Amino acid sequence: MQDVTDLAFWRLLERRAGADCYLTEYIRVYPHSRIDPHIERQILQNDTGRPLVAQIAGEDIPSLVKIAQELQRLPVAGIDLNLGCPAQVVCRKNVGGALLKDPAKVEEILGALRPAIKIPFSVKCRLGYADSSSFEHLLELFNQYRLDWVTIHGRTVRQGYGGQANWDAIMQAARLLNCPTIGNGDISCPQTAARILTDSPLAGLMIGRGAVRNPWLFSQIRQVLEGKEPLLPTGRQLMEYLRELRQVTDLGPLSRGERFHVERVKKFLNFIGEGVGADFLHAVRRASSWSQMESIWARFLDHDRPMPLIPPRKPPAGENSPATLPEKH
Repeated sequence: MQDVTDLAFWRLLERRAGADCYLTEYIRVYPHSRIDPHIERQILQNDTGRPLVAQIAGEDIPSLVKIAQELQRLPVAGIDLNLGCPAQVVCRKNVGGALLKDPAKVEEILGALRPAIKIPFSVKCRLGYADSSSFEHLLELFNQYRLDWVTIHGRTVRQGYGGQANWDAIMQAARLLNCPTIGNGDISCPQTAARILTDSPLAGLMIGRGAVRNPWLFSQIRQVLEGKEPLLPTGRQLMEYLRELRQVTDLGPLSRGERFHVERVKKFLNFIGEGVGADFLHAVRRASSWSQMESIWARFLDHDRPMPLIPPRKPPAGENSPATLPEKH
């Protein structure tokens, strides 16, 4: 997740037991580009003890091959091709999820990258661009080029993050693919996550927004898998997490001032607020100073009550969006 899931954030997760593996922010690849220096520093300074997968996004094939070769000289456990980002600023450049409009281009990219990448090579994709009519063909391509694993987000690019992820389609992919399949989309309940891992053909889960909202989620999932009740954070523990976010997102001498820093933390609060409540989210979105923000945090979170941090379920939106694995909480 761009400008969110960086090394500083991975370290915050590790203080709360952390994930099994981390992905970098995507490395934008274009003619004559190089590896983003700040992402390269994160790779070299990764002290989480967890494997790190480098994520690339682009459509210029010679440059993709060149960056993939350079990344293999760094301490990364794999390279992941982003075919799923729905952000318009990305799709307008015909990268990320926009590539799903052109399966022939996807095949050309896979054909060039597969022989060039000697370490594990994976893809993250959505069900399609405007609809899922080409989804099975995409899965055939992934089998043809012998990917090491594939992550499926259960929405089309056009759906963005609206409605519910289509877990029927994710399970279909797991049955059709010849490699391990990772599910992605709307995982915020540890019981649901554990049930998916136990009862489905999926090899694992990728969690983005849910982990920003609840950095204890990975440890909670492990607790459920061990037959235990998941430990829920209290309001004060969540407030401490927010204060740590404030510290790690401070750019120091590079900061453009207090208002800029407050707005930067709101990138995280937009996710976290969904799990706290609508009134909290409304308030933090309108804060313009740290004194205002701290006052809001204290008003809503200065308590020892357990907080599930699970957002309300959204109604279905768009094609084939019912979730067949409803969250139980």
